[in-house]
Amino acid sequence: MGSVVLGVGAHLPARVLTNAELSERVDTSDAWIVERTGIRQRHIASDGEKTSDLAIAASRRALEAAGLSGADVDLIIVATTTPDLTFPATAARIQAALGASGAAFDLQAVCSGFIFALATADNFLERGQANTALVIGAETFSRIIDWSDRSTCVLFGDGAGALVLRRGDDRGRGVLSTFLRTDGRMHDLLYVDGGPSQTRSVGHVRMVGNAVFRQAIEHISGAMLEACARADVPIDSVDWFVPHQANQRILDGVARKLGIPGDKVISTVALHGNTSAASVPLALDVGIRDGRIKPGDLVLLEALGGGLTWGAALLRL
Repeated sequence: MGSVVLGVGAHLPARVLTNAELSERVDTSDAWIVERTGIRQRHIASDGEKTSDLAIAASRRALEAAGLSGADVDLIIVATTTPDLTFPATAARIQAALGASGAAFDLQAVCSGFIFALATADNFLERGQANTALVIGAETFSRIIDWSDRSTCVLFGDGAGALVLRRGDDRGRGVLSTFLRTDGRMHDLLYVDGGPSQTRSVGHVRMVGNAVFRQAIEHISGAMLEACARADVPIDSVDWFVPHQANQRILDGVARKLGIPGDKVISTVALHGNTSAASVPLALDVGIRDGRIKPGDLVLLEALGGGLTWGAALLRL
């Protein structure tokens, strides 16, 4: 038994923060940000708008696309770095709002979180421990940004994306393979300088940008090749590449390294910025809703995040 993708949904906060507005806060400009990142704007959660609010909205759209209700869901995994509370899990709040049952928990792998959550849900379904899973990437990353730090504040935004998986025996569809890795020795390249145990505070994002860029090109490329190899699928047979939307230069660099045509890469970084665990499902939703990604297409997802963590997943929709 495997996992079949039934529906995808997404949600973005209404408030849009442009590069021009950011240039009034820090020493930057629209031209500087676009040249280095490809980002033109990002969505920012309003005061009182929680990660769970974004996730619930995205989940309802995914369930609608799948033709299901919350009562059909017996597993919820939420990938997030910005939970509503230290505990209980944001997934528990989402479960209650949707009227779902079974297990619900959060997973932390930063920007790679959705790939890790997808792999985890696929394993639950394959072993028969659940029948219908809701896999969510949701972030209010703006809550942990140091808005005086030009190197990070221009990059991140808020949003949520969700995917419905159902246990099924059609091995030609759904999740074909996954590949996950972590290297804790690179912890200090991308981290938050706070936490309940260490500082009793939330903290802010800190990043060594050039080093992360180099690691991203190498590890993302390797993960994509490994995911294809595990499914015995040549990478040039993949119809669409849906990357973590960290930086357009990273997307372009990986595409060049693997010989992937640019018109096969779904890029939303200009409009969304880096929404961490939400970026992959947000981009997947865009590709499906605008008609580029069609039923039966082979889709390769990938991401790299703090930890460092990285991974890839190959799907046939």
